[in-house]
Order: sequence, then C-alpha cells, then structure tokens
Amino acid sequence: MTIDTINMCSHLQRKLFDEDGIYHPLWVAIQDDPEMTAVVRSRQLHIYRDGKKILVLAGKSAPKIIREDRISDLLST
Repeated sequence: MTIDTINMCSHLQRKLFDEDGIYHPLWVAIQDDPEMTAVVRSRQLHIYRDGKKILVLAGKSAPKIIREDRISDLLST
C-alpha cells in the first residue's frame, strides 16, 4: 500500500513508520490485510476496512476508534 506522506503530520510519520513507533505494528498489519485501505486527510491517517472507516490516527492526539475492529487491538496506547 502506498500513501501520500507529504501531508501527514511528522509526529504520526515517526509513530507509524519507525521500527520502534507505537503504531508500527498497526502499519505492518494494514500492509498484510487486503481488505484494508488508508488515506491521509487533514494530516491524519484514516483507516478503512471494506470501505467503512474504522480508525483515525493523529500524531499528537489519541487514536479515534470509529468502529470496533480486530486491528484496534494492536493499539498500544
């Protein structure tokens, strides 16, 4: 999966893409799941499963769980 990181918050980029980032396990799981997509909007990462939004990740604020999903169990907040 390729996403546009130019408009993504730098804090979120570190949390998501750095090996020791708290969201990195989530990013790896998204890569391995063909039902999931992710889009950058308003400097946040919006995560979808089968076209339905399930999670919003921001750099400095807490993740926002929109729908219960097994991917939410990977959040270590």
